[in-house]
Amino acid sequence: MKSILKFVQPYWKTVCLVVVLLVVQAYCDLTLPAYTSDIVDIGIQYQGIEHGTPSVIRYNELKELERFMTEEEISYVESLYIEDGEVCRFTGEKESEWEKADTIFSLPILLRSSLGDQISSLSEEGAMAMREQGKAQIQELGESMVNQIALSWVKTEAEICGVDLEAVQSSYMWRTGAKMMGLALVMLAVSVSISFCASKVAASIGKNVRGQVFRKVVSFSNAEMDQFSTASLITRSTNDVQQVQMVVMILLRMVLYAPIIGIGGVFRVMQTNTSMTWVIALAVVVVVGIVLFLTSIAMPNFKKMQTLVDRLNLVTREILTGLPVIRAFSRERYEEERFDGANRDLTKTMLFTNRVMTFMMPAMMFVMNGVTVLIVWVGAHHIDLGKLQVGDLMAFITYTMQIIMSFLMLTMMSIMLPRAIVAANRIQEVLSTTSSIQDAEETVLPEQNQGILEFRDVSFHYPNAEEAVLEHISFTAKPGETTAIIGSTGSGKSTLVNLIPRLYDVTEGAILLDGVDIRQMDRKELRERLGYVPQKAILFSGSIASNIRYGCPEAEDAVMEQAASIAQATEFIDAKPEGYKTFISQGGNNVSGGQKQRLSIARAVAKAPKVYLFDDSFSALDYKTDTALRTALKEKVSDSTLLIVAQRISTILHAEQIIVLDEGKVAGIGTHEELIQSCETYRQIAKSQLSEAELEGIKKGGASHE
Repeated sequence: MKSILKFVQPYWKTVCLVVVLLVVQAYCDLTLPAYTSDIVDIGIQYQGIEHGTPSVIRYNELKELERFMTEEEISYVESLYIEDGEVCRFTGEKESEWEKADTIFSLPILLRSSLGDQISSLSEEGAMAMREQGKAQIQELGESMVNQIALSWVKTEAEICGVDLEAVQSSYMWRTGAKMMGLALVMLAVSVSISFCASKVAASIGKNVRGQVFRKVVSFSNAEMDQFSTASLITRSTNDVQQVQMVVMILLRMVLYAPIIGIGGVFRVMQTNTSMTWVIALAVVVVVGIVLFLTSIAMPNFKKMQTLVDRLNLVTREILTGLPVIRAFSRERYEEERFDGANRDLTKTMLFTNRVMTFMMPAMMFVMNGVTVLIVWVGAHHIDLGKLQVGDLMAFITYTMQIIMSFLMLTMMSIMLPRAIVAANRIQEVLSTTSSIQDAEETVLPEQNQGILEFRDVSFHYPNAEEAVLEHISFTAKPGETTAIIGSTGSGKSTLVNLIPRLYDVTEGAILLDGVDIRQMDRKELRERLGYVPQKAILFSGSIASNIRYGCPEAEDAVMEQAASIAQATEFIDAKPEGYKTFISQGGNNVSGGQKQRLSIARAVAKAPKVYLFDDSFSALDYKTDTALRTALKEKVSDSTLLIVAQRISTILHAEQIIVLDEGKVAGIGTHEELIQSCETYRQIAKSQLSEAELEGIKKGGASHE
């Protein structure tokens, strides 16, 4: 839950506004049942008579009632009435005056109703004695019953005095109805405002969290990318963010409202003058018990569910990206079964949690209906005893349902919240992961930008790996020269190249660029000086021009065209109707492998770096194109350092320096001719690719050169 609240924290002002609006909505929602109760009890039962104080009363009847009042009470009552012929009319306008008068009249009216005509035979002392007995009677009957007696008496007295009760009732109904309509309109406006604010906050959180996750992932080194699978990172930045976004909206719209309406409902219930609060307590205990029981069963499966979603995405991604291979090997059936297995595991887990949680709503409805029946049954006895009015019972039922509904809202959240918490924790796991490759506190830049690259006793092993991939590698690559790296599969060639742009950091030793340890350089500045062409050519959706300009967006057309010419890409680009504006689909799927490699090389050349890193980037090129490309590179970028990883001897024959790797160690360093003579590993590679005649020719060429 802390993870979700952390995402909400930046929007605390809007959340506070939502809370204020929810309080207003709850006030309106809780006030309406009271008006409904008043319509039934006052508007219908007593025809609009609101107070136990008569608004008009016969003069002699007022005097009879005054016999049961104290001198102080008589003085106050007479100050509120004026004589109008044979009747007296109430002149008080303030609500406080009505309430005080109600308190004074309740006892005399009770005694007048119970004594009837016998009141005239009472002496002053007898009246005072009856007053004391009346106080005890009020305690016995209760406030509700005394109020009903007073209202009935006032209604009868009003009829005797000729008051038009139908007009009084109609006026009361219209006034109360207008108030209820006003509250309903306020609730409508507030509800729309809350939904708007909640939607805005949720959408903003989704946008910002997705941005944070993306920026964090982009900053990851290859070590962190290996820790989180690509499929998992995609799920975390899409599905998990969506879960959090949806829950935040419901959190602001319903969960915050639940305690407000629940506490308000309890407060209102305490004002209904009923003795049935134990019913609510019983209902709440049952509801909480059901929620805790079902949630405890379903909760462990929510985390498992997210992991299974990752698994399904991983399998789907592998199948879709490897579809040509799957078809070529006729493995469709196997892959279908693998997908069905991942899909079945997720379905089983989802079905289990959903089946558990489906018991929630029927159980809640059963509790609500059972509580309603219990309230009506108990309330009917109270009404029969005169302790409760019908309107109060209706209001009590409404308030009870509101209290239970508040727990029902929390129940609905208990279905979604656990999964959202898991999703938020997974997102937080990405955001809290620190990249293992960081810039130094004080970065250093080389004094000159020459492109001299030096490996100084470099060793490297992958995180959590026991054996080193590279051991004690030392060499220097100089500008104007081609340094080639060759070796068998798994010898560490690509790993060595990945260390230069700090996709990984060396475990031991140091890599220096122009005399400065690359770990002391700013990573952005380091990578600006490198032109990297990966082993697997990667293009981005857009045009050919946008892909070539990817490393240098401001490059002019002449620079772009020259880069394409060096990369031997001009011929196939010019053959396309739209030329450099030709659309490239995602991943470059609408061009061949060789064309992708040439565009990747053009992208690096257009950047005009001081160091070029070619990680087996000529493998998809034919011999003619390969030769032409290397010749163009030698001529056009003669002041730069070329580092080429290759599998083919023909690609590196004329390199000034060839480094032979064998199981992560340097097996030999020299030119082709030198290594043929001195390095057995290189000789074996050469024999596997060149004929005896070609080898003899090279040997003779090397001897004559000497």
